[in-house]
Amino acid sequence: MAGDPGDAPEVGGGGIRSVLTTASLVAPSGDEFREIDGKIIGLYFAANWYPKCEAFTPVLAAAYEQLKERGAGFEVVLVSCDEDRPSFERFHGTMPWPAVPFGDLSCKKRLSERFQVEGIPRLVVLAPDGGAVVHPDAADLVHRYGERAFPFTAARVAELEADDQRKYASQTLEKLFSVSGKEYVMNSGNNEKVPVSSLVGKTVGLYFSANHCAPCIKFTTKLAAIYSSLRGKAEDFEVVYVPMDREEDGYLRSCGDMPWLALPYDGAPSRALARYFDVREIPTLVVVGPDGRTVTRDGRNLVNLYFDMAFPFTDAQIRLLQEAEDEAAKEYPRSLRHRGHRHELSIVSEKSGGGPYICCECEEQGLGWAYQCIACGYEIHLRCGQNAEGGSAGTA
Repeated sequence: MAGDPGDAPEVGGGGIRSVLTTASLVAPSGDEFREIDGKIIGLYFAANWYPKCEAFTPVLAAAYEQLKERGAGFEVVLVSCDEDRPSFERFHGTMPWPAVPFGDLSCKKRLSERFQVEGIPRLVVLAPDGGAVVHPDAADLVHRYGERAFPFTAARVAELEADDQRKYASQTLEKLFSVSGKEYVMNSGNNEKVPVSSLVGKTVGLYFSANHCAPCIKFTTKLAAIYSSLRGKAEDFEVVYVPMDREEDGYLRSCGDMPWLALPYDGAPSRALARYFDVREIPTLVVVGPDGRTVTRDGRNLVNLYFDMAFPFTDAQIRLLQEAEDEAAKEYPRSLRHRGHRHELSIVSEKSGGGPYICCECEEQGLGWAYQCIACGYEIHLRCGQNAEGGSAGTA
């Protein structure tokens, strides 16, 4: 959860106008907007230039529109962190709610200081009467639950989290796809419908990706090679593309690059699964085991680290791979010089200063064991140091 509502600063009485001290709000059209009294207010601190705000805004907009349809008495007010008026107007134009006028710097400053805003996106939820803080940052809740998070109280959050635990405990593959509203997936090669029931008993990777995302395109190539390798070994492994594309053309291009199955292009089912697994960034690979339970939400990292050896992605398999790495590391030189760096590199493990890194030689992900320059932060995989010049065994 993004924060504990009990830790939020209290706001005194006087109604919401005691908090929103601006003379008037501005609608996306540029017209004056005054209809906020008696509503729960979400102060949305965001900026056009920050990718996380760009990604969160449509998620918040979808929840906002659904709450409007329900007549839920909820309003969002943008408190822009943009640096110039054209950027503010472009960003605000993508939203269905009002904003503090760009030129009202004193109001924006007071709000940022009052609610101790240090990072964005931030969604501060205020009660309709005295303007007391209901939740100091409900962005996380909107990501996870959408409009169901309303009215964002501690009691509502507890209900949702208890419901999550019940769903995860009884999860099956069929129930997962019922979340998305689909009983079938598509063969991305010929568009034939494939019943979800045919996937039961297999290890299934749910691949959240999009054609407009450069890291997704890179990872798709790697995942496709691993998919082909595992299928060639007759492993019961399948991948289902969960499209996060902005338009259908992008979805079709994505499917053209993928040898596996796909959900039909429809934003609602993909958003439902993304919300269920709390997917915040793409690409993401969630792995579901033969029993229909979630094995890992970290499939992308495991594929990057261990390739097809990660299958079936269980904790037991990853422990075996890590133990094998620990044993193999005993045979590597304790230090060496690498052609890509001027300083000597020393071998490190996760226990002695190693951690997640991007290899400076092959630009692939690494974890734990590495050759590292302590002074510069230069790191390479052990395997990428095998052909280095000037390696020496050093001391253990």
